[in-house]
Amino acid sequence: MTRIYLDHAATSPLRPEARAAMEQGLAIWANPSSPHSEGRKAKAALEDARERVKAALGWAGEVIFTSGASEALALGLCRAKASRRVVSAVEHDAVFRAAPDAEVYAEDVALDGDTVFAVQHVNPETGTINPVEEMAEVVRETGALVLSDCSQSAGKLALPQVDMAVVSAHKFGGPIGVGALLVRDFALLEPMGGHERGYRAGTENLPAIMGMAAALEAGDWATSAAERAAFREALAGEVLELGEQVDYIAALTHPTISAQALLIRLDAMGFAVSAGSACSSGTLKKSRVLDAFGVEDDVARRTIRVSLGWNTSAAELEAFVKAWRGLS
Repeated sequence: MTRIYLDHAATSPLRPEARAAMEQGLAIWANPSSPHSEGRKAKAALEDARERVKAALGWAGEVIFTSGASEALALGLCRAKASRRVVSAVEHDAVFRAAPDAEVYAEDVALDGDTVFAVQHVNPETGTINPVEEMAEVVRETGALVLSDCSQSAGKLALPQVDMAVVSAHKFGGPIGVGALLVRDFALLEPMGGHERGYRAGTENLPAIMGMAAALEAGDWATSAAERAAFREALAGEVLELGEQVDYIAALTHPTISAQALLIRLDAMGFAVSAGSACSSGTLKKSRVLDAFGVEDDVARRTIRVSLGWNTSAAELEAFVKAWRGLS
């Protein structure tokens, strides 16, 4: 049986360009912080990758390489020069783990100059796009800093202009275990010593960083925007429409079958999908995100996530629609 992978919001397969770049990086094995010739060569490759990442993302500020989005979120939320954290109700669990004392934003929560406000760009369970740039303009008037988790949009959409943004390489075909905190100005953060200009501890993973840069530069997808639109149209009425949405993540509700049963049956039919973010899709609890979006319990229990990536083909989408229509 040929498997069809439709869980790219959890992770995407490594792009061949990223693999080739990582192989080059493995040959540059020295520590980029070492002063000798080998170290300087590694440092040059690291800084070249940094500039390429900035160019590919259209980011004019600084880039701090991390082990992934979770570490980048922790750096942004915990090292920012602010003592208060306010987050949106639909943030990824990694945000709440990084800032367990954070306040959940509501209309009666006032922001101020001692606050970091975290709001994701694209929701990983529903594909909903938050108008982060417009929100940031309003928030800046309060003096608060804006941090946006762009794990599901980096390499796919233009990033919002915020104080800090988080990206994760394996969401766009780069390697697992590398990401970055994009920061408008280092002065927004408390330094900790170590590497990355003193804002992150731990030797940089140069091969993975080079793979990340190459994956961002590759950019192209196997499907066109029209083919992705046709996929959503074929499933019209069963895709949860929760605000403006991207065309590569869909929360899909079956009329009668539970999410857990759908996952089992679709997996047996050769389709890899999920019931939400990878960190929580194995539980039987209602999705906290769907609850925050106001989705009724019965609908949430019958909702799965289908997410497309750089190598998803139009034929695979057609096969999924056919299989979905055959479920009863």
